[in-house]
Amino acid sequence: MPPKPAADPNEKKYIYIKVVGGEVAGAATLAPKCAPVGLPPKKVGEDIQKATGDWKGIKINIEIMVQNRQCHVTVLPSAAPLVLKALKEPPRDRKKTKNVVHNGNLKIDDIVEIAKKLREKSFAAEFSGTVKEVLGTCVSVGCTVDNKDPRQVQKLIDAGEIEVNGE
Repeated sequence: MPPKPAADPNEKKYIYIKVVGGEVAGAATLAPKCAPVGLPPKKVGEDIQKATGDWKGIKINIEIMVQNRQCHVTVLPSAAPLVLKALKEPPRDRKKTKNVVHNGNLKIDDIVEIAKKLREKSFAAEFSGTVKEVLGTCVSVGCTVDNKDPRQVQKLIDAGEIEVNGE
């Protein structure tokens, strides 16, 4: 077989993975994704741990940009990790505590801030739709918004009683 052509040093390759924040991702998990682009999985795992230090104990999506055999890790938070971070719960040991109930309370201002961060990813036509998407995530997480069920807050937004404008 002829030798492989030299890799273009300006070529960028992207790898997307969901990891637990603040923990070293297993080398066995990273190896099939990192080996084809010429990166050592152990080093990538340590870079992931450094980049996700703020998200300790929360599962979060990351993007690894590989250029010239150097990796740059970027955190891509979705709605659920942002809601969990806004609840300001203490980090937990995943191996010891299971089935955690997130019964905290968030303010509508926190929800609007999260919606602003997620606006470019959202498929909603208006900003209020993005806010309602985040409220739907609050339903599945199990927290309340201004001491009300998030579904009630969605109805109040539909009725026009709560005004959300953040764009």
